[in-house]
This record gives sequence, C-alpha cells and structure tokens, in this order.
Amino acid sequence: MAITKEQIDRIKVLSSKARAEGLTSEEKAEQQQLRKEYVASFRENLTSQLDNIRIVDKDGSLQPAVKKCPNKLMQ
Repeated sequence: MAITKEQIDRIKVLSSKARAEGLTSEEKAEQQQLRKEYVASFRENLTSQLDNIRIVDKDGSLQPAVKKCPNKLMQ
C-alpha cells in the first residue's frame, strides 16, 4: 500500500486548516483515515527495508537479520 502525493498534500491541507480554523466532523474523519493509511504505508516500507538487511559473517557469508522485537509492536 503506497500513499500518493495527493494524499500527502491533502493531509497537509487538513492539518493547516485544523490549526487555522478547525475541521468539520467529516474532515476530522478524513484526516484520521489518511493518517492511518500513511502510518500503515510507512510501517510496510520500513518492514520491507528491514527484511532486506543482511549481516556479513566473519567468513563473508550473508545472513538475514533476526527479528528481536515482539511482533505486536509491528501491528
């Protein structure tokens, strides 16, 4: 799930409007949904990058990095 530039721009517009004059209930719901999608996209990208990390052993072989954090943190 990739977030688009248009979605990021909309998040910025809603954030500015919230600080300046406040949001309607529909705009607040839209803002929360966009933020949720943004965080999900960020986590997905970060997880993908971490899954591709390889550790070089002393003998030169590559080993995948081992997860050491509880899975509930990445939900």
